[in-house]
Amino acid sequence: MSHADVRSAVRPAPDQPMVDIADYVIDYRVDSQEAFDTARHMLVDSMACAMLAMKFPDCAKHLGPLVPGAGLDGGARVPGTAFELDPVQAAFNIGTLVRWLDFNDTWLAAEWGHPSDNLGTILAVADYLARKEGQRITIRDVLAWAIKAHEIQGVYALQNSFNRVGLDHVILVRLASTAVATAMLGGSKEEVVAAVSHSWIDNGVLRTYRHAPNAGPRKSWAAGDACRRAVTHAFNAARKKVVGYPSALSARTWGFYDIAFKGKEFAFERPFGSYVMENVLFKISYPAEFHAQTAVECAMQLHPEVADRIGEIERIVIETQEAGVRIIDKTGPLSNYADRDHCLQYMVAVPLIFGRLTAADYGDDIAADERIDMLRGLMEVRENAQFTKDYFDPDKRFIGNSVQVFFKDGGCTGKVSIDFPIGHRRRRAEGIPVLLDKARAAYGGHLPASQVDTLMALAADPVRFDALSVEEFMALLAKA
Repeated sequence: MSHADVRSAVRPAPDQPMVDIADYVIDYRVDSQEAFDTARHMLVDSMACAMLAMKFPDCAKHLGPLVPGAGLDGGARVPGTAFELDPVQAAFNIGTLVRWLDFNDTWLAAEWGHPSDNLGTILAVADYLARKEGQRITIRDVLAWAIKAHEIQGVYALQNSFNRVGLDHVILVRLASTAVATAMLGGSKEEVVAAVSHSWIDNGVLRTYRHAPNAGPRKSWAAGDACRRAVTHAFNAARKKVVGYPSALSARTWGFYDIAFKGKEFAFERPFGSYVMENVLFKISYPAEFHAQTAVECAMQLHPEVADRIGEIERIVIETQEAGVRIIDKTGPLSNYADRDHCLQYMVAVPLIFGRLTAADYGDDIAADERIDMLRGLMEVRENAQFTKDYFDPDKRFIGNSVQVFFKDGGCTGKVSIDFPIGHRRRRAEGIPVLLDKARAAYGGHLPASQVDTLMALAADPVRFDALSVEEFMALLAKA
């Protein structure tokens, strides 16, 4: 049967969730000033994460064309490098850089994830369209697409738990990026539906690389891989006009619901708007899995009280949310960086001992300090029902933790409890200056001073930043 025959055959109406995404990315006009302001800081922060990731050889080895020498002159640029690539491989590069250190923004609900992962796709496609097709694309345009990608990923995550069926959250990066990229390429609603149907037919990657005994660095490039796949689907639908599969979700036996979601349809708390960008969580102070962010803050407060008494500690009680217990409560040996930065006990032990938690603290040299595993062995992790309730409350979106240290002589510290971290919406006024300090330090560690000064001046001038072309912005992030 030819493609034309497939298109003309009687087929079901497209599944409504795919139609809703197409309507949103094509028709919705973002008018929330808070969303744009937050998106601007998200872009600055994500590029800071990319610059920090450049210092890690295991990340840098993934960068560039898949086949050496197969770059694309005048193609999409990769921040922090001189690479110019086709948009598919550029999306992988950028997505990998943003995500590598687990230091970019976060969204927590029934599903978890990092919506700024989608910048891999958005920046690659935008720079390609500007450089190779001559389109005028501004940072304001990039921010609007980012708001929509955040919204799709985040709204799906509110009530649909992919982790409970063993699938990794990057399935939603691929979904959101596919939809947005198809629209960026000029695709129609029908072509967005077609592209999204292919994204669902891909099913999802397994979470096994995030958990013992298989925890490993794929979790740091999985989002880049999702971005890469999304660009492929978008080009196929918008430019090659491939056939879509309208009941990719709902088809009996062979659809996503029956194959991968235990027969359940997706549930939605709210329609698409700009809620996710407005409420997104920034990782500002610590490169730690987000369910542990407030636990790290608690441990930092306790450090002065316990640092000189590490050998006198009898037990440490950590209270967290149900998701924190399920994801990052890890006992026993930790085999590598990827194991450690998703271990609640490790992320509490380091600041208790050293009064800090940096990306380098997950390395083998720091992990060799016997005090860390000694403290881990003294920790009791419990669910706090109120933390779990506040975690799911749409008006709070808290990520609470508490830490209390008990000594062998019968004494103890106070119980330090923090409901939401510095990157939370309720702490924006406190958090944004710290975010900008993080960005300046990250840029300064990798780029020439003149570029750093220009980038930070733009970050402080929203009108000029928004008007900047994507070509100019990507040039500022490039390194010879």
